[in-house]
Amino acid sequence: MKVLLIATVQSHICQFHKPLVNMLRKSGNIEIHVAAHNNLAEKNGLVLDFADKVFEVPFERSPFSYKNIRAYFILKKIIREGNYDVIHCNTPVGGILGRLAGSKERKKGTKVYYTAHGFHFYQNAPKKNWLIYYPIEKYFAKKTDKLITINEEDYAFAKSKFSCNVEHIHGAGVDSDRYRCGSEAEVREIKKSLGLSGKNILSVGELLPNKNQTMAIKAMTEVVRMFPDAHLLLAGNGPEKDNLISLVNELGLQKKVRLLGYCTNLEMYQRVCDLSVSCSIREGLGLNIIEAMLSKTPVVATKNRGHNELFKMNKKRLVDINDIDTLSKNIIDILGDRESAQRQAEENYNFALSYSFDSVEKELKVIYYE
Repeated sequence: MKVLLIATVQSHICQFHKPLVNMLRKSGNIEIHVAAHNNLAEKNGLVLDFADKVFEVPFERSPFSYKNIRAYFILKKIIREGNYDVIHCNTPVGGILGRLAGSKERKKGTKVYYTAHGFHFYQNAPKKNWLIYYPIEKYFAKKTDKLITINEEDYAFAKSKFSCNVEHIHGAGVDSDRYRCGSEAEVREIKKSLGLSGKNILSVGELLPNKNQTMAIKAMTEVVRMFPDAHLLLAGNGPEKDNLISLVNELGLQKKVRLLGYCTNLEMYQRVCDLSVSCSIREGLGLNIIEAMLSKTPVVATKNRGHNELFKMNKKRLVDINDIDTLSKNIIDILGDRESAQRQAEENYNFALSYSFDSVEKELKVIYYE
């Protein structure tokens, strides 16, 4: 089998498709190609090392950028010459251009799949999202052999509204060997190596308005008042960096908030932090939350489609977007009651096992081969 994975940027393939690649490699004689823009220099050593061939395609993130016209013709040539059995599209731009460029190949027997990592239209989404993105996805569903969704809301909606086969998997998968709970001795050693002390709160995500790290920073004002040894660690890079630094300075939290940049050793931070927070406005699921749960780290998060699905066991740890007071109270509650926090962490761990690599690999095998 010959498979082409398409995404706007290579980092997406690296971060979200290891279960798929692992499953394909185990299944027999497989050739895997990748078509995406190379952004790995921005990702602090992230490496795309599992593809047989990688094509540079100059995708722009915006579906409406005229520069994507050139990317489309480059991609169409790759597909025409590749003779692929499966074209697997990802991300909004990769999903649109990949299905458009691969539409003729479907007549020759090529299968076209699309993984939706969270539709831009969803319950309570802005009206403009429904007016723009819903008609686009509805149209391109006709050019899709299998639409793969990663949360239950998207699955139910697509199943009832789109004219293609719709599947559901438990997210992109998390490596449960990498993200795990550490022993007391291991935690002490890792804290020392990372230069951590006191109580540590981890927030993982690209520095974008949607990830809403400003909410976590503002909550630290009250948290630090109650726990002077508390620190917020922001893991990720992105265009909001300068704005976040300005906010930290404005609130006088320079010694309490630390920007880590893009981390390739996130599992170490998850293993030793006292709490993980996610303040996203919109999430398809929330990989960082699953990583925390498998590490037995307590979690607080904002209410949105993806987070709601992951907090079936602990809904009280969900807070409204930009409700700074409730977020800070939840953080303080967890930091002050370790016994309760550990009970939550154990419940979360058992729930998160269905989102592990092993679980998602089995689901993808059914989609590809059965």
